[in-house]
Amino acid sequence: MDEPAGLRERKKERTRNLIAHEALRLFREKGFDEVSVVEVAAAAEVSKATLFRYFPTKEDLVLHRFADHLGEAARVVRERPPGLTPTAALRDHFLDRLAARDPITGLNDHPEVLSFMDLLYGTPSLQTGLVQRYRSQEIDALAQALPHSGGSTPLTRRLAATHLIVAQQELGVENWRAIASGRTADEAYDEAVTLAERAYGQLMTGLDTVFTAGVTGGATDG
Repeated sequence: MDEPAGLRERKKERTRNLIAHEALRLFREKGFDEVSVVEVAAAAEVSKATLFRYFPTKEDLVLHRFADHLGEAARVVRERPPGLTPTAALRDHFLDRLAARDPITGLNDHPEVLSFMDLLYGTPSLQTGLVQRYRSQEIDALAQALPHSGGSTPLTRRLAATHLIVAQQELGVENWRAIASGRTADEAYDEAVTLAERAYGQLMTGLDTVFTAGVTGGATDG
C-alpha cells in the first residue's frame, strides 16, 4: 500500500535535513574543499544519487540556507508603504533585521551561526557560488520589483538592483568580520547601524532621483 503523501513529504524533509546536518558537520571539521560528496552521503547513510536529488551541487549543501531569503528584497520593495522609496524601504528592513540579530545581516554571535559564517566567508568556492547564483537571482527579482516609471529603464533598474543587493551583502560581511574579531553582536550593533545608514544614504543620493517619479506621494525618504 502506498504511503500517505504527508508521510512521504515528512520522510523527504527528514532525509534532506539529515544530509544538510552531516554535510555542515564534516565541512566544519575538515573544511569544505577537503570533504567529498561521497563522504557526506556515507555519513548521512544515503547514496550519492539520493544526495544529488536533494542538493544538485556540493555548494548547495551550504547555500541552501539562503533559500528562505530569496526574493526578500523584491518583496520588501513591492510591499513598501506609499511614499517610501525602494532604497528607504530596504534600509528600514535591514535596520529592523539588525535589531533582531538576523543571521542574514552578519550581526549574530550565536556559536552555530558564527561557525556557519566562518565556513561560508572563509571558503572561496562558496563565495563564488553565493555571488554567481544567489546574488544574481536576487538582482533579477529586485530589478523586476523596482518602479517601471519615472526615469527608469531596464538597464537603470538592473544597475540599481545590483547596487542595493551588493550593499546588503557587503554590510553582512563587514558585520561578520566584527563578530569574528571577538566582539559580541551587542557591542558591534551601534557601528553596524551607522554603517548601514551611511551605505543606504549614499545609495539614496544617486538612486532615488531615478525612482522618485514612481513613488506614490512623492516622498523620497522614510
